[in-house]
Amino acid sequence: MNVEKGPLERPAAVEYASWFKALADATRVQIVSLLARRGVPMSVGEIVEAVDVGQSTVSAHLKILSEVGFVLVERQGTSALYRINDACVECFPSAADLVMGRPAPAPPACTPTRGERR
Repeated sequence: MNVEKGPLERPAAVEYASWFKALADATRVQIVSLLARRGVPMSVGEIVEAVDVGQSTVSAHLKILSEVGFVLVERQGTSALYRINDACVECFPSAADLVMGRPAPAPPACTPTRGERR
């Protein structure tokens, strides 16, 4: 096993902590999973139907997920479509890797690509 001798660098630990905090709710985990598995932008209504939670609750969760960069928002007129940020999915380390000291990918600043909004 390839175990590092020291703790994660502080900036990486702060970034990972924000990700784990954002995923510290079952509904948010469901939303991230749904968007990642569907692979296409979804409206709040579609997400509400899939996770069986009220619209205001889903909207609040989407705000939190977009603040850390897991979810990107695409505005289309007066409506919004939400999609997973593939950059975050690709680099999100497993909790086991972090806890056990296995090498984990460096966390990117999960910022949207040009023309996208969080």
